[in-house]
Amino acid sequence: VMSCVFLLMLINWVLESLKWKYLTRELVTITSWQAIEAVFCGLTWAVFTPNRIGEYGGRVMFLPNRKRIHGIFAMAVGSFGQNVITNVLGLSALMWFAFTYLNINIAISLALSLAALGFMALLLVFYFNIGWLVTLLNRIKFLKKYHRFFDIMARYHTTELLNIMWFCLTRFFVFSFQYFLVIHLLIPSVAVFPMMMMVFILFFVQSALPSLDLLDVGVRSMTASAFFAYITDQNIAVMAAVSSIWFINLIVPAILGSVFVLKLRFFDRSS
Repeated sequence: VMSCVFLLMLINWVLESLKWKYLTRELVTITSWQAIEAVFCGLTWAVFTPNRIGEYGGRVMFLPNRKRIHGIFAMAVGSFGQNVITNVLGLSALMWFAFTYLNINIAISLALSLAALGFMALLLVFYFNIGWLVTLLNRIKFLKKYHRFFDIMARYHTTELLNIMWFCLTRFFVFSFQYFLVIHLLIPSVAVFPMMMMVFILFFVQSALPSLDLLDVGVRSMTASAFFAYITDQNIAVMAAVSSIWFINLIVPAILGSVFVLKLRFFDRSS
């Protein structure tokens, strides 16, 4: 099972690399291998920086000098797409959790549902009309001179944004399947549907909390324990599952990415 989880980790980051290659085609043509190098290098930088901000710097260093700032905004589009998926599915799972396990009255349930649905709709509308953000930024006087950098976001039209979303959705289900495999191995008695709902909630909470990948295994484990307590009393097994996936998905790729960091050239890439 763990070898399968490791293989899924590689599939997950290869998918992210293909997404990165797709995002950067508006800027420059890169090979699939260059995209893989950039993504793994970014992962190495990400584990040492709050909220994975170093991932942006590590990844765009593989672009030509004059395209690096543009690359940050291109990457932001991909990150936004991933966050939309995480929030929409996470909030859906959170609504299921509230209705199933929390004793709240009908009026509060209705209000929470409308708020969650409204937020999900807003995210989807804003994502598929990301050019609105460029228009908004252009109206801020001191940012107008940087228009050439964030204008890249307006180049992604509905078809491109939908393709990016498919990459994001596929990745979401790949790492969800990792959790299914490990939790089912350690706690085979847990029913699949509630297990996956708790996993979706875990992803949602993780995305909302400030974090440092190198240290946040404790936060991940405590969050998972709090929610999984509603469906199993195997607290240690839940924490072991979360910790092992954290190590395989983040620490192992960061170690692999250090090879690409060592060969990275900061200033001599052609423009």
